[in-house]
Amino acid sequence: MEDGLSLAASDFELFGLPERFAIDMARLDAKWKQLQGAAHPDRFATETAAAQRVAMQWAIRINEAYRRLKDPLARAAYLCSLHGADIEAESNTAMPAAFLMQQMEWRDALSDAASLDAVDALSDEVIASRNATLKSLQAQIDDAASVDWRAVAGTVRGLMFVDKFMSDIDKRVDALS
Repeated sequence: MEDGLSLAASDFELFGLPERFAIDMARLDAKWKQLQGAAHPDRFATETAAAQRVAMQWAIRINEAYRRLKDPLARAAYLCSLHGADIEAESNTAMPAAFLMQQMEWRDALSDAASLDAVDALSDEVIASRNATLKSLQAQIDDAASVDWRAVAGTVRGLMFVDKFMSDIDKRVDALS
């Protein structure tokens, strides 16, 4: 691959981006198109089977990295893993009491919502909370003199709960429609 990169390069290295939470999405998209063009398996149709396999591996690696960097939650989780702070989403569900209370209030409100307007109002509240948390996450990662990656991992786990709840809201909208 170009620039002497290997399949083991970090997503940030692959896309030539600084290792931080806030990234230039236009630059990410442009680099993705460039990398896809260089590694697209169709360009290797007349090459050996081994070269075709390598091209396919690169295409898959590029797409996986692009999806991970494009999604802020996946990007934050990836940054945590790069710094040795596993999210432990399946094994560590401990969350602060205030967060759990908020989750219960939202779930009760969703359960009680009898109209699309009520669900939309709840959705707006959850989206606002998610956006505020993402902004806080950016400050935790990009603006801190030293990053507490365990705390960042906890914030990411919380956002995973919020994203799951957002999908529950979507299901409720479908049920009421």
